[in-house]
Amino acid sequence: MSDPRVSVEPGQAGSSRGERQAGSSKHNQSSNEAPRPGQLGLPSSSQLPSVEPSPSPSGDVSGLLALPWEMVARIASHLPAQCVIKVLPQVCHTLGNVGKDSTAWQLRARRLTGPRASFPVGPRDNFDWPSACLEMEELIACWTGQGERAAREAEQAEREREVERAQERQRDREALAEEAIGLWEEVEGGPPQVHEGIEVEAVVEGEIPLEGVREVALDGNGRELVEEVGGDLPIGERLEAAAEAMVEEDGDGEEAVLEAIEMEERVGILSDKDIHEDVAFPRPGLGDRNGSSRPSSPPPVLERLSLPSGHIAEVNSVLLVGGEGAVCASGSRDRNVNLWDLRDGGSAGRLIHTLGGQGLFSTHKGWVWCLAARGALLASGSFDSTVRLWDLGAQGAERGLIKARAAVLCLALPQKDVLLAGTYDKKVSIYDTRAAEPLVKSLPLHSNAVLCLAADEQYILSGSKDCSVVLYDRRAGLTLQKLQLSSYLLSMCYSGNELWAGDNRGMLHTFSMEAGSFKLVSQFDVGHTSLVTGIHRSPGTLYTCSADRTIKVHLPCAPPRTLCTLHHQSGVSGLSVEAGVLAIASGESCVEVWRSRR
Repeated sequence: MSDPRVSVEPGQAGSSRGERQAGSSKHNQSSNEAPRPGQLGLPSSSQLPSVEPSPSPSGDVSGLLALPWEMVARIASHLPAQCVIKVLPQVCHTLGNVGKDSTAWQLRARRLTGPRASFPVGPRDNFDWPSACLEMEELIACWTGQGERAAREAEQAEREREVERAQERQRDREALAEEAIGLWEEVEGGPPQVHEGIEVEAVVEGEIPLEGVREVALDGNGRELVEEVGGDLPIGERLEAAAEAMVEEDGDGEEAVLEAIEMEERVGILSDKDIHEDVAFPRPGLGDRNGSSRPSSPPPVLERLSLPSGHIAEVNSVLLVGGEGAVCASGSRDRNVNLWDLRDGGSAGRLIHTLGGQGLFSTHKGWVWCLAARGALLASGSFDSTVRLWDLGAQGAERGLIKARAAVLCLALPQKDVLLAGTYDKKVSIYDTRAAEPLVKSLPLHSNAVLCLAADEQYILSGSKDCSVVLYDRRAGLTLQKLQLSSYLLSMCYSGNELWAGDNRGMLHTFSMEAGSFKLVSQFDVGHTSLVTGIHRSPGTLYTCSADRTIKVHLPCAPPRTLCTLHHQSGVSGLSVEAGVLAIASGESCVEVWRSRR
């Protein structure tokens, strides 16, 4: 988005905040409502403000800077966050201070999330209000309506596939008919003969024999007269016998006929539906009955990429690395980790490398279940009870191997050389990636498999199938708290003293940590009906995915405001978000990416 330019005359100057407040008593407003952004603007006589007393010979202040500071903050809350952060400081110092006033940002956040929502969910101390508001505005601009567009595109694609299948079956039926006619001519030596309005249907060898033939007689007006001739059985019994013979000869014949009839009906329904939709919503370029055309809708803000099929089994984990969502790593049940370059143009990324060298199963000897990265270091955890380290700065060269004692189910890299691994044997292990003997400590924090991890430089948060969440202090070497839940967590994301997690029942849980106190704040039902397999939260964004085949995008307030729901063809195993780029892993051995259209 291009920044708006505001010119300020060089010979003008402003006044201090105290002078503005003193002068504001002469300009009392009768209404408490802030003017809309389109009605605002700096008058040509506005002065360049400064925190120092104004050097202007005149002490009078007029225009926008004469308003009370609270009203200026309220006005700024209606401007785009990008404008407040980057443009206003270039206009004048005083307006630049609006970006430092948390009140203005809280007003903006309240307008974005709604008056009934609570934001942020966690502690407000040291909360990054400008970043949160900027992220929320960008999220709303990108994702609002994206789910409906994706659903329409999927419906249109399915409709086209249905029509293609129907046309293919029609071609098959025509080919069979031509083959039957050819067989008839070969056996009888010519097409069936017609004499005096009577068509004789000869019985071809191999077909179902009927008791007699059917006469088609015409009356004087050319209308058809039908009379059954021959055969001792009544017509009802004769048809029943013919049906039984057909079933005995070809057991699939009846199903094929019913399937063809059903397909024809479905195609007919779809065609009728197309006609009605064209009447209600004329397609771009077709115009309406009066010859006018509707303006075409603007192109979507996001583009969707389907990475080429680089895996031969379900993809369990995905991770965006390299900054700006430039590179995507994917781990699969085919035991491989692939690196994809997303910087190339087009509708698909480029496979850079399969980690571990050549061969069908080169990265691990078991399912690749989890990935983690920090800087140029990438770690992959597997069911083969190992963690392999890779150097992204050296084209994915192997950097080390860590042997665990059980299947590795989750990983975290809170610091450059510190690796955390949660394993099936109920433990959280701490490793030093630089050491020849990397194991530092193994923590028996749970009574069942450790399924998810989150950490920073001091604390480790772990969730287990025993339905517990543990807070461990690395510096003190102590378990600070253990919370018991009614369900178990499968995914979690921790930042800014807030922990968001998804459980096996499709619910979201929020936790707050302040001054070493860890507590459950709330839980939300956002519409997932199965395991929440992935979650990403930042100050202004919240993404979730589930085994129920959906991906949801929300504002991270309480309750979350869902902006978009994407429907997938199979269960979604995980997600990763970086610099506004979203990547998901699915059970279809593929990775899909959403990013801003370039």
